[in-house]
Amino acid sequence: MADISYQERLTQLVEPGEQVLAVAKTEIAHGALPPDPPDAERPQASGAGAGIGGVLLNLISPLISFPAADRIVDRLTHGVAGRGAPGSLASTLQHSRRPVPPAITLDDTVLAVTDRRLLVCASGPVKLWSSRADDERAVAGTRVVWSAPRAAVADARVGWHRLNPKRLRVEFTDGSWLAFTVPIAEPGKPLRAIASALSGR
Repeated sequence: MADISYQERLTQLVEPGEQVLAVAKTEIAHGALPPDPPDAERPQASGAGAGIGGVLLNLISPLISFPAADRIVDRLTHGVAGRGAPGSLASTLQHSRRPVPPAITLDDTVLAVTDRRLLVCASGPVKLWSSRADDERAVAGTRVVWSAPRAAVADARVGWHRLNPKRLRVEFTDGSWLAFTVPIAEPGKPLRAIASALSGR
């Protein structure tokens, strides 16, 4: 699915007079993330799923979630993907994109920078093997799930992390940060455009 489709949809979602500068289909990087906001609803954890079984299920399918096992797998295999206090900008951003259990559908995460805000959007449901009509429905269902004023972003840059040369790190003025990636086979140009639009470099 082309990013330009999301760009067209985002021009419909922004406020009157707000200009979209950059758009990238991405995902929050795998790894240890900031804790949830204090007022976040916590998923019901099953005691049977914790421990070794939870870790194995998490490795088999990302839609199966056991919080304690998730943290172990993320830290061991991917390192740190963000930091910040509960309720920080990075904390609320990553929580806005967490699937609500039971997660039975997939959607894209879309970052956008306007002349006023950083936006995080979720597409409509996407299919692994989709037709053009499916893709158009996913784009049409895109909605803004989180936003922050441009002034809340301290810096943004794309760089290497472990084996991934295309990881976008967005740092906020409250000291928190969060990383985003694209699959290795996809170009990093959209992420670099987001970093440039946020940092002015």
